[in-house]
Amino acid sequence: MSCGRTQSSDSQYARSVESLRVALCQINTTVGDLVGNADLVLRDLARAEEAGCDVAVFPELTITGYPPEDLLLKPGFIAANKEQLDRIAAATTGHCVAVVGFADGHPDVYNALAMIANGRVVGTYHKRHLPNYGVFDEQRTLRAGDEPMNLFRIAGINVGVSICEDAWIPGGPVPQCSAGGAQIVLNINGSPYRRGKMVVREEVLAERISEGSSPIVYVNLVGGQDELIFDGGSMVVDDTGAVIAKARQYVEDFVVVDIPVEDPKPIATSFPVVEVSAEPTSRPEVPANDVTWLDPMPELYEALLLATHDYLAKTGFSEVCFGLSGGIDSALVAAIAADALGPENVHAVLMPSRYSSDHSVSDAEVLAQNFGIDHRTIAIEPGHAAFLEMLAPSFGDREPNVTEENVQSRVRGVLLMALANKFGWLVLTTGNKSEAAVGYSTLYGDTAGAYACIKDVYKLDVYRLATYVNERHGREMIPVSTITKPPSAELRPDQRDDQSLPPYEELDPLLEAYIEGDATVDELVQRFDPDTVRRITRLVDISEFKRRQTPLGARVTDKGFGRDRRLPIVNRFR
Repeated sequence: MSCGRTQSSDSQYARSVESLRVALCQINTTVGDLVGNADLVLRDLARAEEAGCDVAVFPELTITGYPPEDLLLKPGFIAANKEQLDRIAAATTGHCVAVVGFADGHPDVYNALAMIANGRVVGTYHKRHLPNYGVFDEQRTLRAGDEPMNLFRIAGINVGVSICEDAWIPGGPVPQCSAGGAQIVLNINGSPYRRGKMVVREEVLAERISEGSSPIVYVNLVGGQDELIFDGGSMVVDDTGAVIAKARQYVEDFVVVDIPVEDPKPIATSFPVVEVSAEPTSRPEVPANDVTWLDPMPELYEALLLATHDYLAKTGFSEVCFGLSGGIDSALVAAIAADALGPENVHAVLMPSRYSSDHSVSDAEVLAQNFGIDHRTIAIEPGHAAFLEMLAPSFGDREPNVTEENVQSRVRGVLLMALANKFGWLVLTTGNKSEAAVGYSTLYGDTAGAYACIKDVYKLDVYRLATYVNERHGREMIPVSTITKPPSAELRPDQRDDQSLPPYEELDPLLEAYIEGDATVDELVQRFDPDTVRRITRLVDISEFKRRQTPLGARVTDKGFGRDRRLPIVNRFR
């Protein structure tokens, strides 16, 4: 957490009404932890008061955590979140105003914002545009606000407010605030990460500026919540569309910024204004903000670290185990687990079979030593042989096939779950999105576990991330041989992925077009080999039943399996 955003110099200046001092309070809330979330607000509110801020702005649904989903159907939950709102209000005894998200109303519930000052809630705003696409289904539990809009005069500045999706609507609440006399607009958010999202957010905010010209304060949530990753990246956009202040990505942050605003312009019809706080006298200057956004691979890796760390921390686990095969996928999971949780909390299990190559075992051992993680070897041959012996009377003279291959994977799943049960660990699965898409996995085998770190990462990005891990650490943590050797499940002699699947350079673009792009087979055959299209799309479609039974994992693409992409299992459309 960065705390040194305000200057400790004794130099003073007389603050004019042409700027508003705002604290961007980018906090990591937990859904349902009403008291803990309120504690975070009180912590940062005190810091904002000390920094001489006019207003401290917190993320969307600050008190409940986001998204609270069907918790909003519980009247007791709504009442308890309002109790914490009252607790926060009682702490606003100084100059600084607090802008806090909460759940309002009963029986109709609203995604709401509270303007808090002088020990009480002086006004509220209800989110007017409820997203109901992708990972969002707010219309299930919430009602859209439709009350007349007003402004709040904070430290002599007319301030408009909005909540997340409201800022994505052309001609919506944000430009309406500007047209109604707002000199600045505060927008609180629970905007989840996907690759390329920062660029999209900047473009959207620039579009709203072009419509209304008032500066926008965009404060986002940070943290992992089930499949979702909230990446922070709070920012301030001035009236030209330029980003003048940024909070860091993937960590809690506290940023103080003086935002220049123009004098109110004469308008024909203005919104009513609620008086909130008086102008301050003088205070130290605020230094320039120097945060830069992360590049794509570091950004993606940090997203996976945050997701893995928070899933364990927020569910009460501290240690994990997983199967370490010597392949690229389990190597990347090992890196994520070690970097996110600390190597002392990571337990790798090498489970060689009769088909495991010597170099796979040695690569796995080297990687475990490089990261300093606990590792043990449990050969699966005794269990594999025992199962085949038990099944022999039933199988009779049928030729061995994928059935015997899958028994090996299921033996490994049993071993990992047994270790997890005995020691209180959580099992990480190691499958990637390319494999999950085409069903290249064993149900109740390598899909057995509690959290899938890389389930939404395509295979080519697995390779890119593995290379980045070594760059990040400044040395060869993941053996180069693991990165360069042909991928294989090693469930039969001399097995390679490319015997069953096209090269990943061909497969991944096809999968992205079919899954993220929602293209049909007829559309895909115009761009890819027709036979490959028909074979791969069939594999994707018939594997839906598998994906429904696999653990949740970090969502990083436009359309992750599960919360994003919801197709019927019984489905004859091709």
